[in-house]
Order: sequence, then structure tokens, then C-alpha cells
Amino acid sequence: MIHHLIPRVLSKLLIPFIILFGLYVQFHGDFGPGGGFQAGVIIAAGIILYALIYGLDVAEAAVPPKIVAAFVALGLLIYAGVGVATMLLGAEFLNYDALDGHDPVHGQHLGILIIEFGVGMTVASVMITIFYKFADRLHLTRELELAEDAEDI
Repeated sequence: MIHHLIPRVLSKLLIPFIILFGLYVQFHGDFGPGGGFQAGVIIAAGIILYALIYGLDVAEAAVPPKIVAAFVALGLLIYAGVGVATMLLGAEFLNYDALDGHDPVHGQHLGILIIEFGVGMTVASVMITIFYKFADRLHLTRELELAEDAEDI
């Protein structure tokens, strides 16, 4: 077990900073490179690293698949909800100017921030879901191979 000590210690140190950097990219993407998609990938990479180091069962306990699936839907609803809100305010779909009737520039910033949050949530959740499904499939394949080996004996 000693050979796993260094990756475990390093991941405990790095994962919070990976998530923090993802949040930085998320909320400062309109001021520089980045945004929702990049932030979602970075945050998902942190959680996937956690799963690779500590195991799928531990990761699913920390970030349950049902919650991840709910975030996929919630992120999509946030994105579509902003578009519907702009239409209800009398503008075109995703015309952020309508979000603030007094200052269209503020409406643009608000709309982009909300949309990018929805995109980031969806991208992170989809990547985590894909990882969970592939990792679980590998687990099921190994169980089948062990069952076939047991039958051969």
C-alpha cells in the first residue's frame, strides 16, 4: 500500500486547487480566456482524478451519480431559461440586452455570466457521467470475466 501514498497525498493537495482554478476560469471567463466549457472540463478533471486515485465507489459517494444527472438537466435548464426569459421580455432568444432594461451592457454581462454558468455545470456533469459509465462498465466486465473463470474451474 505504500506505493499509493505519493499519488494520494499529491491528489489531496492538488484537487482543491484544480477545482478552485475551474471556478476562477468559470467566473472570469468573460474577462479573459475561458468560460463555461473550459471550467466544466477543469472541474470534471479534478473529480475524475479523485475517482482514479481513491476508486469509483468513493468518488460516487462523494459526488453521487443522481446529483450529477440532476446537474446535467439543471445546466441545460439554466441555458434555455435565459433564452426563454429574454423572449418573455420582448427580445429575441438569448438577446441579453433585455435582461436589464436600463443598461443593456449590464444585461449583456449578466446574460453571459448566467449562460456560462449553465454551460459549465452541464459540461462538468456530462464528463463526470461519461467517466462513471465507462468506469462502471470496466467494473462489470471484470466481474463477468471472474464469473467465467470460476465456471471453468
